[in-house]
Amino acid sequence: MRRATTILAATWLALSATTALAQDKPALAFVVNAASDFWKLAEAGVTAAQAELPGYELQFRYPAQGSAALQNALMDDLVAAGTDAIMISSADPNNSIDAFNRIAAQVPLFTTDSDAPQSNRIAYLGSSNTLAGNQAGEIAVGAMPNGGKCMGFVGFLGADNAKERIAGFREAVEGKGIELVDVRGDDVDFARARSNVDDVLAANPDITCMVGFYSYNPPKIYEALQAAGKLGEITVIAFDEDPITLGAVREGSFAGTVVQDPYQWGYQGMKLMAAYLEGDKSGIPADGLIIVPTKIIDKANVDAFEAELKKRIGG
Repeated sequence: MRRATTILAATWLALSATTALAQDKPALAFVVNAASDFWKLAEAGVTAAQAELPGYELQFRYPAQGSAALQNALMDDLVAAGTDAIMISSADPNNSIDAFNRIAAQVPLFTTDSDAPQSNRIAYLGSSNTLAGNQAGEIAVGAMPNGGKCMGFVGFLGADNAKERIAGFREAVEGKGIELVDVRGDDVDFARARSNVDDVLAANPDITCMVGFYSYNPPKIYEALQAAGKLGEITVIAFDEDPITLGAVREGSFAGTVVQDPYQWGYQGMKLMAAYLEGDKSGIPADGLIIVPTKIIDKANVDAFEAELKKRIGG
């Protein structure tokens, strides 16, 4: 009996020690703006970083809904649970400055995808959305040498990434006979994203081009055009690498897509935060901007690009 008690006591002590060690690991969190397939690559990047950072606990967190209020509440919960650093893609950075500064006063805060430069965040790691918008404009100019009228579709009209992509697109098409007439927002409501396209098709017969500025917008454009029998009649310029988007580029239904590198956001972001916690701030540039390049995908390189994606996310 005494031997059994001794064994149980030893087992409890070992488990307690293991739990304590796990709790002692610094925790890093990557918080996204919505539950979209786009973020699977970033999650794969975080998983890859975890293999190289065994002394840290890495978390990838989705808010219950794509709203700034729920994101900010999630960050509060993470800080309360002992998270040591956070990287976030904000749904509404301009209206989250106070919340960001509250978090930044407690733990190192970094941004990705959509920046909040007015806040006390340490650095932004992600795309130059203005340059990505320029690349989308380049696709449009190449696909529409005689000009045309475009309608844009996006999730959060007020987010910096949306505004910068739209401004970059307009900059690239200026003087080329191409007009971005308007941009419709949907607040990451997929049903609304589809209905926005349907409404434009019904009410704006003069539109000859559509631009999907968020990852899920091009697939909704594809669905609506397919249902209306207008695939190939309207020029489509896309963002990101949804499988439907890549398939449409391959078959020629879309002129091209501008892709980011969310895998690197997750991978580099975790390593950047870990280094920062260890006192190494050499990875933080003076302007606080760490730009991961974007690139244009068209029929010529879509197969090679998709093969790379599948390798990163394990098929």
